[in-house]
Amino acid sequence: MGTHNYNLTEQFEFTGKAKTLSFVAIAVGVLAIGYGFTAKELHERTFANLLLMAYYFACVCMSGAFFLAVQFVAQAGWSASILRVPQAMAKTLPIAVVILIAVMAAGLYTHNLYHHWNAPGLTDINSPNYDKLIDGKSAFLNVPFFMARQVIFLGVYCIFAVLLAKLSTNEDLTGGLNSYRKSFKYSCIFLVIYGFTTPIFAFDTIMSLEAHWFSTMFGWYNFAAMWVSSLATIAIIIILLRKAGYMSWVNNSHLHNLGQFIFGFSIFWTYVWFAQFMLIYYANMPEETVYFYKRFDHYEFWFYLNLILNFLAPVLLLMDRDNKRQENIMLTVCIIVLCGHWVDYYQMIMPGTVEEHHAFGFIEIGTAVGFVGLFTFTVLRALSKQPLIAKNHPFLQESLNHHL
Repeated sequence: MGTHNYNLTEQFEFTGKAKTLSFVAIAVGVLAIGYGFTAKELHERTFANLLLMAYYFACVCMSGAFFLAVQFVAQAGWSASILRVPQAMAKTLPIAVVILIAVMAAGLYTHNLYHHWNAPGLTDINSPNYDKLIDGKSAFLNVPFFMARQVIFLGVYCIFAVLLAKLSTNEDLTGGLNSYRKSFKYSCIFLVIYGFTTPIFAFDTIMSLEAHWFSTMFGWYNFAAMWVSSLATIAIIIILLRKAGYMSWVNNSHLHNLGQFIFGFSIFWTYVWFAQFMLIYYANMPEETVYFYKRFDHYEFWFYLNLILNFLAPVLLLMDRDNKRQENIMLTVCIIVLCGHWVDYYQMIMPGTVEEHHAFGFIEIGTAVGFVGLFTFTVLRALSKQPLIAKNHPFLQESLNHHL
């Protein structure tokens, strides 16, 4: 195994164009959200877009922590030199969580979100708005229990995300295997908690927007989406850092591994999507098919675009081995995947939230741009706080010499 003379103290400087563009994007987002609150008929649409992007932001950061945990539990060597990127995403998770909880709380309070189960009179048998089905779910779908679950689940994710990042910093300072062993132990615990709670988190945050409908596959469908989105984000950041002259130790084999994950889990996402769709289509029960009827009725273009961006594009472009090893192709595919899963979340959220004033325009584009700017600023700022390589990681040399 050879030794390379890489600069193990290399640090990213978050200045110049990247910082300026992130501030401009945040300003665009603030303008879009402000515009959305200027007229009462736009409030539901604005809240829906805030939920979409806050959920997307939190899911990508959560999956950054999940990526770290998977690598520690698998005792993977190939990824040791790129862990700083998902660590920066994990460090950003508390900010994303605060925003998501604030959006949900405000949406519940104003009845602009979750009105399918939180509208007045739905559980009052003497009310003209009484809904027997919602009343039957009220033990689970009620505001105090709903918010308590969100705070507990997201709070636990934040604790483990920050803890794994902190242990990596301690490893840099003290060396030895103590921090790595703790990372392995805490990652095992985190993965068990994460595996059992992320489906419930998806049920609460997204599926309960249409509380009359239910799918046992929905949690894993969302897991596949957030995991692929996070992998694509990690790849984009690494490629752009390489193009800027950083992380010279990352080679085409590292990109190949990330490309394999994106390729494989894009197929898994499609498998879960198709299984959910086909079972509902075949059963032909009105209480189930109404979910897809809404999406065919008003969102048909987005319905098919979702499949093109999230299945056809990554599968066709990443099927070839060489394509996974080329920066520009990987960058293109990853951007397509991130846009595709925005469309995916748009399909999940809008039909159950914005029923009378559905449209597409500055609110949707501006809110998305604003959150991209916020994500860029927070993650790159976290990335700039320490060297870009975990110099005392026990498998670092394996990663520096990684070749497929």
